[in-house]
Amino acid sequence: MYGNVAYNTYSQNNINIESPLKLIEMLYEGVLRFNGQAKKAIRDGDIEKKVYWLNRSVAIVTALIAALDMSQGQVSEYLEGLYNHELQLLASAGIHNETDKIDEVSNVFKGLLEAWRESTNVAN
Repeated sequence: MYGNVAYNTYSQNNINIESPLKLIEMLYEGVLRFNGQAKKAIRDGDIEKKVYWLNRSVAIVTALIAALDMSQGQVSEYLEGLYNHELQLLASAGIHNETDKIDEVSNVFKGLLEAWRESTNVAN
């Protein structure tokens, strides 16, 4: 369910997605953007917006898990574990208003985004 929500959100906003490679980049960027909004909502004491933005991040991470090709071996297994850990951190951040956990997730996704951009630029 969350995977479809994330994909639909991006496909509605970006009708001309060039490739699945670009979609992954956009999803990583979405997590970063939504995490920033969730942190702001926590600082502002806005529970409704906090839940909204964290749910958007969770939807994207769930979509990334669903998109993994597990036949690719260790890389996919590693990413599945990493993504699941990030989901746990987002859940804890939502329950306990822990912006440091949101920062931890954002730092991981910044690293993933940078690595993704480097690897896809080499491939193109």
